[in-house]
Amino acid sequence: MTVVCPITMIDFFKKSEGVWFTQRTVHHFDAVTDESGESKLHVKVVERDDFRIKEVCEMQGIDPAIAAGGASFMWQPHEPNQEPNPDRAAVLVDVPDDETGRSGRLLRNQGYVERIPVVSRYWFGQDGILTIDTDYENNQGQERCWFITDDFRVRVSTVRMINGIYLMTYCSERRCVSDADLAAMIQKNQSRV
Repeated sequence: MTVVCPITMIDFFKKSEGVWFTQRTVHHFDAVTDESGESKLHVKVVERDDFRIKEVCEMQGIDPAIAAGGASFMWQPHEPNQEPNPDRAAVLVDVPDDETGRSGRLLRNQGYVERIPVVSRYWFGQDGILTIDTDYENNQGQERCWFITDDFRVRVSTVRMINGIYLMTYCSERRCVSDADLAAMIQKNQSRV
C-alpha cells in the first residue's frame, strides 16, 4: 500500500482532519514511573479567512495575510460519551517560508508543553516526516510525526526542561471511523457478496 505523505503543513492538516484514537507512552528520565494512556484527538482544518487565524497572528505580531490557513486540535479522554474539553484545545496557524510550503512557522494560541502562545519552526523531510521544534520560556520541545497509512500515524516527542530533565513520548494514532463511514463500508461489503 502506497501512502502519499504530505509535504506542506496545510496538506498535513487536511490529511489529519478527523478524530484519532491515541495510545501514548511517556517516559520520564528523572522518575521511576512512566505513564501510558489513551485519548482522542479531534482535528479540523481552519480556513485562512477564519477569525481565529487573525487572532492567533495578531497575538504573535504577524500579518494574517501571510498565513496559509490552520487547524484546531482538541483532546479528550478516551471514555464513552465524554465530550471534548475546550480547555484542552489549540489553534495552529501555518506561516510557510516560501511557495513550496515545506518549511515555515507554526503559530499556536497555546503550546503543548506550556500553555502560552508560541511560535514553532517546522519542516518536512524528503521521507515525509514532519519535524516541529519549539522553544518555550522554560522548555525546548521537538515533535516528529509521520503517516504509516492514511489512517494510522506515529508521533514521537522529546522535551528538555530548563533544569536538564528530559521527557519522551511515543504515540500511535489511528483514525476513528464515523458511524456514517462504517455504514457505507458495511453496505459496500454486502454488495460484493
